Amino acid sequence: MIGIIRVFTTEQVEILEQHGKVIKKYYDVPTVTKCISNQHFGIFNDETEALAVPKIVELGKKMEQEGSTLLVISCAADPAIDELRNAVSIPVIGAGSAAALTALAIGEPVGVLGITETVPQVVKNLLGKLLVGNIRPEGVTNTTDLLTPTGRQKGLEAARLLVDQGAKVILFACTGFSTIGLADLLRDELNVPIIDAVESEGMFAATLYRQLSISTIK
Repeated sequence: MIGIIRVFTTEQVEILEQHGKVIKKYYDVPTVTKCISNQHFGIFNDETEALAVPKIVELGKKMEQEGSTLLVISCAADPAIDELRNAVSIPVIGAGSAAALTALAIGEPVGVLGITETVPQVVKNLLGKLLVGNIRPEGVTNTTDLLTPTGRQKGLEAARLLVDQGAKVILFACTGFSTIGLADLLRDELNVPIIDAVESEGMFAATLYRQLSISTIK
């Protein structure tokens, strides 16, 4: 079982399980999703990330005890990834590094679409010179803003600006874009590859999950 950790607190089951549904749709692997507590606006700055770190670690430890064979931190900043890897005995994958590595495989200039003024450090470090731009959609300051009626439209407008600036690939630096299904909209409207961080984390997680399953059988 792939354990998905959401850093955005919600009691709405449909929203909570959206990332798991994306991974199931593309890779047909079993997932279970849980979210950390008392962060209804998710992670959107250093302060909220610091608050989330111990919660992510404790939740990841619990999910390992409950049977998860690998964990995914479904946030493009890869919060608490080192701390969680030190706290559990199973593999841990971060959405940000997974998305950046996927973009690196394409090897074209990358525009980053996020919810902060700066690119997550893990994404910036991996992309290096391929990073050509970063835009936050107008009016979006945290993941809940993406759930508004204008969230998808503002995301499309921002992505178009990145293409105008020379981006040949668009990378989502917020997994909330997956929650609103923005990738499908952009793929219909723009003639560039769209790197959805949840799809990327799922690709790495599914590959590793199958390898672990084969090893267990042997």
